[in-house]
Amino acid sequence: MASSDKEISYSEVKSLLQKGSGLLVDVRSKEEVDRGHIPGSIHIPVENVESDMSLNSAEFQSKFGVPKPSLDSSELVFHCQMGRRGAVATDKSRSLGFKNARNYAGGYKEWSEKEGK
Repeated sequence: MASSDKEISYSEVKSLLQKGSGLLVDVRSKEEVDRGHIPGSIHIPVENVESDMSLNSAEFQSKFGVPKPSLDSSELVFHCQMGRRGAVATDKSRSLGFKNARNYAGGYKEWSEKEGK
């Protein structure tokens, strides 16, 4: 169970991905992502979250190949390896107006353990 409205659990992330809805954003470094990532996620390094989440809808779609989430989307989820950078990215996006953005605190570490990767 998620510990706050800012966090999302493994089972909730899995459900979002199975529905094909939401946006899962991997905020790890390119080197980390190259070693493995959660299928369906897009990559925005934590240091680029503010600039990339500030792009207009057309620029975001062009850069990432997916629609930019609305400010009130409850399906915008950030993650890193173990939770810290994901929490930073969640806070940054909330400061930009994405008021329901959440962090998958288990991160890629938990995902890969549960998925057997």
